[in-house]
Amino acid sequence: MKKVFFVSLGCDKNLVDSEEMLGALVESGWEITDDESQADGIVINTCCFIHDAKEESVNTILEMARYRQEGSCRALLVTGCLAQRYRQEITEEIPEVDAVLGTGSVGQIVQALDAALAGEKVLEFAPLEGIPTLPGKRVVTTGGHYEYLKIAEGCEKNCTYCIIPKIRGAYRSVPMERLLAQAEELAAQGVRELILVAQETTLYGKDLYGEKSLHILLKKLCRIPGIQWIRLLYCYPEEIYPELIETMRREKKICHYLDLPIQHASDRILRRMGRRTTRKDLEDIIKQLRTAIPDITLRTTLITGFPGETEEDFQELMDFVDAMEFERLGVFTYSAEEDTPAAIMKDQVPEEIKEERRDRIMELQQEISMEHGEACVGKVLLAMVEGQVSGESAYVGRTCMDAPGVDGYIFINTGELLMSGDFVKVKVTGALEYDLIGEIADETDEYTQ
Repeated sequence: MKKVFFVSLGCDKNLVDSEEMLGALVESGWEITDDESQADGIVINTCCFIHDAKEESVNTILEMARYRQEGSCRALLVTGCLAQRYRQEITEEIPEVDAVLGTGSVGQIVQALDAALAGEKVLEFAPLEGIPTLPGKRVVTTGGHYEYLKIAEGCEKNCTYCIIPKIRGAYRSVPMERLLAQAEELAAQGVRELILVAQETTLYGKDLYGEKSLHILLKKLCRIPGIQWIRLLYCYPEEIYPELIETMRREKKICHYLDLPIQHASDRILRRMGRRTTRKDLEDIIKQLRTAIPDITLRTTLITGFPGETEEDFQELMDFVDAMEFERLGVFTYSAEEDTPAAIMKDQVPEEIKEERRDRIMELQQEISMEHGEACVGKVLLAMVEGQVSGESAYVGRTCMDAPGVDGYIFINTGELLMSGDFVKVKVTGALEYDLIGEIADETDEYTQ
């Protein structure tokens, strides 16, 4: 049987593509291997969102090219965002690559890999339209108790720092019936938490149904047996709408957690970024969310060192973070991406200043996060078990306040035997900067979140 080794880089949206491609390959008779030296075919699903991601993708291709030269590998295929953006450079500079698939051509993964195995050079770049359909069941790679559901492809926001619209195309929602069928299939495989992702989840359905329909999709997902948590990521603040807030408030399966990528709080910088909010808009949206859902956890991401950012702009951002007290927050330094308007703007900020500003925000956020954690001490929270701490009578879990991979954990001290994916009530006994410590609560205790 032909063996494939698969590398998935970048974001959770890319991971969904990888899992669907793996499902198609398994359906057509390929066997998945975790040993690249034994693989007949190697697939790398790349990312190029920022410089570091681009560098990781290139280094991975070069590393895997060694197995194309020396190992049993007879077909090396590159797909994903880097492939879409740098197709010519890849084919010219890395001759070991046998096939390159654009982001609109992932549906051709089986044919492309088989053709490459037969000695053909393959270049497939379909128009960035529609949503590719792949045969077979998605291969779950997250551990099985949580999974990502990609509800749309592409983006039309055209922020001045972002290349995504050029390499992923215009916004296209996945038809609702297809999402529901996939969610039911994942639930049947034991998935307990669905995490909805897209470049922008809040616009879901507008292109297909004429109006924002995320609230409708959420209500239908909540009816699927076996799913206990539903989490929303990548909700642009200006697209938050009343029906969505009300659905989050009413439906018990929806985590009171929202990821709002705001990027900055200085009106001047927001305009230069091509964002569609002002600081007042952001304050109003946050107030609206916290009024309607008092126990909501808000996560955001920020960019420091955007071209033209002055110390005054940065101080405004610091004041905003201090005032809003986000429960979860991450910071990126600005990365100049070629073919974006921001890359050729005047007043580019030196790297050391970008990093120094990032560190200052994270120091402030560490204090805010610690305060949020200490406020949880004594509360009883529902947690999903992620695994056991090696060599200890303790487990790692997540509450509904924490998304996998980006937020913190709750460490559960117990002599009981727990399994990954179990839901347990945990009484919080301590707090660290970003994590909580707790113990199994009494059966009679009611959890607060």
